[in-house]
Amino acid sequence: MSVQLVWLKRDLRLEDHAPLREASRRSRCVCLYVYEDSLIEADDFDPAHLNFINQSLAEVRKKLRARGGELYLRRGKVVEVLNQFHRDYQIETLWAHEETSNSIAYRRDRDVRCWARAVGVRLREFPQNGVVRRLESRDGWADRWSERMKKPILSAPQRIQGVTGIEPGAFLTAGDFQISTVARAGLQTGGEQAAERCLGSFLEQRGVNYRGEMSSPVTAMESCSRLSAHLAYGNLSIKRVCQATVERVAELKALRKSGETIEPTWLKSLSSFQGRLRWHCHFMQKLEDEPSIEFRNINRAYDGLREAEFNEAYYQAWCAGTTGYPMVDACMRALDQTGWINFRMRAMLVSFSSYHLWLHWRRPAVHLARLFLDYEPGIHYNQVQMQAGVTGINTVRIYSPIKQVVDQDPQGKFIRKFVPELEGVPDQHLAEPHRMTTMEQTLYGCQIGRDYPHPIVDHKIAYQTARKRMHLLKRSAAAKAEAKGVYQKHGSRRRPRRQSQKTRGTSAKVANLAK
Repeated sequence: MSVQLVWLKRDLRLEDHAPLREASRRSRCVCLYVYEDSLIEADDFDPAHLNFINQSLAEVRKKLRARGGELYLRRGKVVEVLNQFHRDYQIETLWAHEETSNSIAYRRDRDVRCWARAVGVRLREFPQNGVVRRLESRDGWADRWSERMKKPILSAPQRIQGVTGIEPGAFLTAGDFQISTVARAGLQTGGEQAAERCLGSFLEQRGVNYRGEMSSPVTAMESCSRLSAHLAYGNLSIKRVCQATVERVAELKALRKSGETIEPTWLKSLSSFQGRLRWHCHFMQKLEDEPSIEFRNINRAYDGLREAEFNEAYYQAWCAGTTGYPMVDACMRALDQTGWINFRMRAMLVSFSSYHLWLHWRRPAVHLARLFLDYEPGIHYNQVQMQAGVTGINTVRIYSPIKQVVDQDPQGKFIRKFVPELEGVPDQHLAEPHRMTTMEQTLYGCQIGRDYPHPIVDHKIAYQTARKRMHLLKRSAAAKAEAKGVYQKHGSRRRPRRQSQKTRGTSAKVANLAK
């Protein structure tokens, strides 16, 4: 007996799943997920990730069984698990999606390809997003992305010819890997159905003010799509999200044309959302083309910039949310509890660790990877390096944690929720509670240094020092020379929007997600 084996990784769904669709059309089909110790015990993995995976797998198993199939769960090295299946059932073809992930998964995929060649198993891999494997040039990449996003959505197989006599295997938890876990409230639930509900609520209701409310942590939790975790683990394909958004835009335009009143913010909000969907794969492509981005500076002229000056006490305070800067601390604590924070606040957190605390980006990046339920390595490490200012091709942005309070949470709704020590502090003091007088601290029940820490560094001094050091290096001949190569390999090739007469002739700024 020979079988078609579908290897599930970060593609935990049945709809728009090319490997499953193709395998189920041929003969007996085995769907396999492997709990890999190397991934689960890695420093960028958190038990919350495992819970989300298990929720997704449980739904996949239920849907497969309803179609006559089964989801088989195993633990170990993928090559060894595949080899055992091949000995017992003779794998005719191994079906899988291409994956752009961390270095552990990269080596694992390489080992699987070598194994397949060695034992004579045909391996068929399909792209599941806009990332192009073995890309020779960024020229024309945006057009290729658009073409992929327009391809038809593949429906889930109606029937699957399964295999009898194989033990399905049990779901494994953090305890099975002897990993300690801490309860985290407010985490999203994984699974294809949860993802579809999330997509529907965003496009029909929650997204109406996306453009104006995505920057503030007060409103972003509701107004952002919240699809990132579902995309990271493949509960939805990005093609599904892109096409659903296009359909919603067309629906809104048709309603407006027919004379019905629609909220004026809808179309601009969805236009902004579509732009970020394009950036999603743009950043993943960088890691696909240069896997070392996970560990080293994209622009090698920045090597040695911060590495030798890493302050462990600063790092621990940043991780714990005890820096004395309310917005920074609230964001870190919110992440610890909910696994999500909006983009502007993510950028601020990396900016603060990189410029105010002068920490090399690698350890903060790994810590955030554990906190982010939506950790997507291709996006994550590129974004961290961009915000840390070590790409050489992006604008150096040093966020003021004081200004962010004034701009994004002037009434302290978000800050007071996650930093209850500041509950009694009036709005006018929330940005800089350390500036309250001794009498005010007593009056408002928040003594700085006892109830809430003093600022870990002086904002003005840290800002000026970092700005001077960064711009000095960025203007150096070595950094400029490296930057040319970085742009040639990774820079966006999208055509700039037509400039107005007023701005025509001015130099175009490098676009990035921090805007």
